[in-house]
Amino acid sequence: MNAANRPDSDSELTITRLVNAPQSLVFNVWTKPELLMRWWGPRDFTCPSCEMDFRPGGAYRTSIRSPAGEDAWMVGRYREIVEPERITFTFAWEDADGKRGLETLVTVTFTAQGDQTRLVFHQAPFDSLAERDSHRGGWTECLERLEAYVEPLQQTAQ
Repeated sequence: MNAANRPDSDSELTITRLVNAPQSLVFNVWTKPELLMRWWGPRDFTCPSCEMDFRPGGAYRTSIRSPAGEDAWMVGRYREIVEPERITFTFAWEDADGKRGLETLVTVTFTAQGDQTRLVFHQAPFDSLAERDSHRGGWTECLERLEAYVEPLQQTAQ
């Protein structure tokens, strides 16, 4: 379920979802490459590579592959990890020459609501409304894939 948390400014993106799985499970699928690779990226994309040093100050480098076979790389560092409540990390696209684009800060919060988790995704700052809206589409599809991945896990764990 998608709900607005607060209105976005042109330079901020906030997506709120209520995930039908417990907080610890939803948090956990962000912490290990083998789990992240199962849902990371927009619809119909795959995640062929994920390297992560999941600790404050640790780096990550992940690729997503489009249905046309084009790879896009994202890189960053973990700034804050409060298990199972919050992950804050930097995010930047990286081109084939290793040049990084605009760096943004992503904060994902996980709040238990009974057997469900309220996930709030926030990313900022963006240089333009178009850039923000492009990320909105990609992250919305990514979070839909996260839900589709964890909900069956929740059912088998009961």
